[in-house]
Amino acid sequence: MKRLFIASRGNPEHLAQLFRAELPDYEVLTEQPKAGDPKVPFIVVGRPLPGVIRAVPGIKLVLSLNAGIEHLLASGEVPEELPIVRLVDEGLAIGMAEWVLAQALSWHRNLFLYAEQQQRGEWTPQVEKLANKRRVTVLGAGALGRPVAEHFVRFGFDTRVWARSRHDIPGATTFAGMDQLLEAARGADILVNLLPLTAETRDIVNANVISVLADGAFFINGARGGHVVDADLIAALDSGKLSGAALDVFRIEPLPADDPLWKHPKIRLSPHVAAPTHQHMAVKEMAANIRRFESGEPVLHIVDRHKGY
Repeated sequence: MKRLFIASRGNPEHLAQLFRAELPDYEVLTEQPKAGDPKVPFIVVGRPLPGVIRAVPGIKLVLSLNAGIEHLLASGEVPEELPIVRLVDEGLAIGMAEWVLAQALSWHRNLFLYAEQQQRGEWTPQVEKLANKRRVTVLGAGALGRPVAEHFVRFGFDTRVWARSRHDIPGATTFAGMDQLLEAARGADILVNLLPLTAETRDIVNANVISVLADGAFFINGARGGHVVDADLIAALDSGKLSGAALDVFRIEPLPADDPLWKHPKIRLSPHVAAPTHQHMAVKEMAANIRRFESGEPVLHIVDRHKGY
């Protein structure tokens, strides 16, 4: 019988039940294999403790429970020759699009402001704009960024997309490479970050990028906290350069109780829930990749270690 080990600090037994239904000819383990045990070709990991991956005998493929895999690369736990598969499933993309659009439209139609006015008993209509009078820049054109950009196009926003390499997204103006980053962000009313976290993209949302946005712009981060220079973000909010920000991810999670992001009046926080993993959908995608690997077919979403995603 083929073997699969689930190294998750969440609820591995629930995942195991889903995998057993998808791969009935596999032995699905939830306890760490011991030295001398039969080989385990496949390991499913979230954020495993140090030493977990290296201790498993006979691994051929590492399947991540997360879309972001920077923690696996940074730890050095996964040998260079061992392929890593990042999670790309429809549920993640749908969830992220819902969260980003909810934040963007709430800011665009002044719903955040009206909620504050309601608390004060204040009746003050604001100037309302149509979507075609707003510019949105989406950083990232991959499995999460592309569908979000496509939604903005459908809503009628002037949509720009920036990524490491050139992408063609109908209805959007696309930019590529660091030399076009500021051009892509220039004049944006809404900036959305959905990039993978790599050495190139760390701290990418900084004072330089913020300075070219439209005055009073709104920032949305659903990617990683490491993309943002927090001090630059807070300074822009305090000065009025940014009118607000919606943040779902942070450099340290859970966000420490004394972090100034908690209490800033222009920041709306959520606890890394923008695109939660829907386990039944994720398991179907991972099981399909395992079957591809076993049959010698190309495995989807293999991480390019040089790119970092």
